[in-house]
Amino acid sequence: MPFLQLVIDAGPGDPAPVEEACFSAGALSVTLTDAADDPVLEPAPGATPLWPAVRVSALFPGGTDGAAVTASLAESLGLPSHRILAERVEDRAWEREWLKDFRPMRFGRRLWIAPGGQEVAEPGAVVLELDPGLAFGTGTHATTAMCLEWLDNLELGGRRVLDFGCGSGVLALAALRLGAQRAVAVDIDPQALAATQENAARNGLGDAIHVLHADALPEGCWDVVLANILAGPLVRLAPRIAAATCEGGRLLLAGLLDEQAPDVAAAYRPWFHMQAFAARDGWTALTGRKSTE
Repeated sequence: MPFLQLVIDAGPGDPAPVEEACFSAGALSVTLTDAADDPVLEPAPGATPLWPAVRVSALFPGGTDGAAVTASLAESLGLPSHRILAERVEDRAWEREWLKDFRPMRFGRRLWIAPGGQEVAEPGAVVLELDPGLAFGTGTHATTAMCLEWLDNLELGGRRVLDFGCGSGVLALAALRLGAQRAVAVDIDPQALAATQENAARNGLGDAIHVLHADALPEGCWDVVLANILAGPLVRLAPRIAAATCEGGRLLLAGLLDEQAPDVAAAYRPWFHMQAFAARDGWTALTGRKSTE
């Protein structure tokens, strides 16, 4: 069944009145998105900031009179009607719509990430089938791409891996595909844990990975520790991540902007010999080896 979608640029003002007006006019759902290229990368704890400019998209039943509801919203919001874009859209699995543009991608020499059902014909390819669901981590973002390239260049045979903040599980599962013996994947987001478990099952890796909430991480150490999160949590978690890394173990930190890299590296230097591994699109990945002294 088709729907009527109205799109309104709320600009720099509070989008709440626009959202409320859409629901009052009969909207089934309202979505807020970034109207420009102004990502909110690291909000303060407890804060839920919006973007400087917000676009409001409201979905109405297919039988809605587009002209009438547009005129009504324009009047109630004090906007010219041409500021409200009306279009008909077909029903679909909205949260998964973007997957139609997700194609196999190579990272490093051997590793490929591919959506289910898409084959990779490259000889010697190490392929991980991935459905990120609603969790972060497909390889399309620079931070994930740098992590995957680092893993492809690392000798992982027989090693135990910890993925701290696993998202879709892409890093832990890629490590297993590349030869790691066991992996533990932790996150605070239930959707991330579910996505990781589903992706592990899809790839036949369910028996090689342990997926659990970050608060339930057992004591012990791992040969390789991966943390693709954000600079603030990386700094706060430095003692915990250091304790989870075996002596001589390898560490990869990502999710930090170029200008944040020095502070993050400094937080880990009491335990690790740190250096930058790569920088891309304003993001930096750091790697380190834990001291044996």
